[in-house]
Amino acid sequence: MNVQYNPPMSLIAPGKKAPAFTLKDQHGTTHKLSQYAGRPVILYFYPKDDTPGCTTESCDFQARLPKCAKAGDAVVLGISILDEKSKAKFANKHGLTFPLLADAEHEVAEKYGVWQEKMRYGRKYWGIVRTTYLIDADGKVAKRWDKVSVDGHADAVLSALGYPSAIQ
Repeated sequence: MNVQYNPPMSLIAPGKKAPAFTLKDQHGTTHKLSQYAGRPVILYFYPKDDTPGCTTESCDFQARLPKCAKAGDAVVLGISILDEKSKAKFANKHGLTFPLLADAEHEVAEKYGVWQEKMRYGRKYWGIVRTTYLIDADGKVAKRWDKVSVDGHADAVLSALGYPSAIQ
């Protein structure tokens, strides 16, 4: 049997056009990147619903939604590979009101270069590497945060949008 290896795609560099996508959220609503043209988009990829780091990151973005709205009407979109049902349970449990997009086949994660080989306890596996893209109103990557450390991250993103980061 001949197995073809497809190397992972590269992360999208700032200044490059953000790849188009269409995914469903926790309510079954379809979201396309193109529907947010003219607005900044905070697109964050997280490994798994309802895990400690992913919960902290998502709740931090939730807490800052009013400031995102004031910072150029920015929209927040979270993406991971679990299905819509998992997203709904996660959102309901933690009061998350922004779209959590289900990328069950990891196609969008691959397009954005965040589907990577990882290692844990000596075992190699493929998964999402926590990454955030700030996409500008023209659909280009304005900034990218790689291998995100959750603490303070949402504030750093707001700061990149030109908004004072501390919650008041």
